[in-house]
Amino acid sequence: MTMLILGVLLWTVAHFFPVFMPNLRAGAISKVGEGPYKGLFTLVIVGALILIVFGWRSVGVGADLYSAPWTRHATYALVLASIILFGAAKGQSRIRKLVRHPMLTGVAVWAIGHLLVNNDPRSMVLFGGMLLWAVVSIFGINRRDGAYTAPEAWSWARDIRLVMISTVLYVALVFGHPYFTGIPLF
Repeated sequence: MTMLILGVLLWTVAHFFPVFMPNLRAGAISKVGEGPYKGLFTLVIVGALILIVFGWRSVGVGADLYSAPWTRHATYALVLASIILFGAAKGQSRIRKLVRHPMLTGVAVWAIGHLLVNNDPRSMVLFGGMLLWAVVSIFGINRRDGAYTAPEAWSWARDIRLVMISTVLYVALVFGHPYFTGIPLF
């Protein structure tokens, strides 16, 4: 469990650095340059992901902390919504007009969905930690950046394409879930 906790903490601290310490980040970039800073940031994130993956796999499922059998279908819907939000974060869609931080909101929705059906201690650390990171980041970025100016709305065709691509990706992830997590969904 220690590796998993360290991985989630390293992920969180690395991402909080530019959010809550922008002057320190700017100073680091001016000292080493933007390229080396981004390279170091990437190495830290990859290290965090390695710790999370190996930490997750090294910890047994453990005892259930609660039971909510009706939540499986809600989780499927929330994960699909999170994938759509992930896509909206990098594309041009009407969602960006409504949601200031689609990527972080997607992580929060993904984490909530997983917390509904995963009720063991390692899930609390991973999904609870990612939920906390996403929510705190949203508030921190809002405070740092000030008022939100929503972008212009794009065509409905872009949104329809986003939903279609997200749905195909979602189906692939549902069927691939046992291969990359070791946990079958059916």
